[in-house]
Amino acid sequence: MREGPVWHIRWFTPTTEVPLCGHATLASAYVLFEIYREPAERLDFICKSGPLSVSREGARLWLDFPAIVPTEVGVTLDVEHALGVKAVDVLGSKELFVVLESEQAVLDCQPDMVALAKLPWPGAIVTDKGNTHDFVSRYFAPAIGINEDPVTGSTHCSLIPYWAERLSKSSLTAYQCSARGGELFCQLEGDRVSIGGNATLVASGKLLLG
Repeated sequence: MREGPVWHIRWFTPTTEVPLCGHATLASAYVLFEIYREPAERLDFICKSGPLSVSREGARLWLDFPAIVPTEVGVTLDVEHALGVKAVDVLGSKELFVVLESEQAVLDCQPDMVALAKLPWPGAIVTDKGNTHDFVSRYFAPAIGINEDPVTGSTHCSLIPYWAERLSKSSLTAYQCSARGGELFCQLEGDRVSIGGNATLVASGKLLLG
């Protein structure tokens, strides 16, 4: 819904409302830019997590989201059991944040979804340095109705500041290695992160109400 120059936006999984969602914001901005022909180069949104914006740079859209720095939690047996992997480090932010020993370990991760849903976080990020990207990740959230999310912009609010510090660089490339997968272009800018990606229209239609 539009209110003056700002768009109000909310997001829902199959079971609950979530405070932040990257790919749905990207899709919303794409529709406003390409279908409704919004002339501005930047769209401003307001949501439960505060102000957001999406800018376009050629075919690429850039999300401006808050940076959320994860803090140390410590490796526990229940986390390793739920994820079925050996954890190198365990941190927490708004999500469980688990560093693994290799990109292959991220690819091989097969969580126990029942056990994972019982942990005190809405979802779990698993991540490590990538072979061809600066870092890779996956995101599992059975507690909110998503066993695995294909590409998750909101988790990069924590991934970007973590890997920017670890790798001593503010501009990074990332790959979320779900079955569908997706490449993200990342920038750390103070207390904000910029997440770049492309959108493609795959279907359109009309919904008749009443």
